[in-house]
Amino acid sequence: MDIGFIGLGNVGGKLAGSLLRNGYALRVHDLDAELVAGFVGRGAEDGQSPAELMRACDLVITCLPSPAASRAVMAEMLPHVGPGKVWLEMSTTDAADVQELGQAFIAAGGAAVDCPVSGGCHRADTGNISIFAGCDRATFDRVLPVLTTLGRRVLHTGDLGSASVLKVVTNYLATANLVACAEALTVCKAAGMDLATSYEAIRISSGTSFVHETESQVILNGSRDISFTMDLVAKDIGLFQAIADASHVPLDVSPLLVRLFDEAIATYGARELSPNIIKRLEDRTGLEVTAPGFPAEMVDDELEAPGAEVIPRGRA
Repeated sequence: MDIGFIGLGNVGGKLAGSLLRNGYALRVHDLDAELVAGFVGRGAEDGQSPAELMRACDLVITCLPSPAASRAVMAEMLPHVGPGKVWLEMSTTDAADVQELGQAFIAAGGAAVDCPVSGGCHRADTGNISIFAGCDRATFDRVLPVLTTLGRRVLHTGDLGSASVLKVVTNYLATANLVACAEALTVCKAAGMDLATSYEAIRISSGTSFVHETESQVILNGSRDISFTMDLVAKDIGLFQAIADASHVPLDVSPLLVRLFDEAIATYGARELSPNIIKRLEDRTGLEVTAPGFPAEMVDDELEAPGAEVIPRGRA
């Protein structure tokens, strides 16, 4: 099928690269003309606009920074939707928004899937990222070959919108892990511990996590670069808090995380790299929480492999 891809940023560009690398006919669009030109130089076509992509392609994927951006793109695409067209929304967005936009797409004759990704830019780059997909089963089966090219593990989460809820939940947990890792490493530094040894102690123990094994490394390097910024964290944990509020669940940790990142954005700026949440502690203590031997950015050392559907327990 002809595939259109809208949004060639930190994550979207890597996902689109997986499609191109694996032989799909790809048309791309982004507000940054240089990003489009880079893909054209690698064999993609310039999609010109969201409207033109929807006219020309069987499947259009969006990977955008905000619900507002998704709405703006959908407004251009919707007049050109018809039978056989499929929309994959790979942005991290609000479940209510994706349901509203998806239902409009379906009403116009198409099929819609919300399918955010999880696992970091380094895994998006190798096709080894995890993907959640919310849609009816027939649509899921139709797009599964594309999803297993984009990612290693693909989970059908239920109806349209369910994937976006679970993505926000996982991003909330990652944020809680990041803040806890920042505190743990700072305490290790203040207590006079060797930070490389401290990193390994956490890694081989019950205290480890995906966030520690990735983000703690770039924290200790000092680059703090995971291609993710504080404003995006604030968006994600704000979406999680909104789900909790709408579901009448009183939370303790989530409101604290929202406050911490609001304060950090006010101090360091919205586009500050998210692992630099540790700067709040470094600035207060006068400590520099860095150590030699850690990478400046994460690189996925797993070989690219065909993806597969993940079957939840009890459903095999």
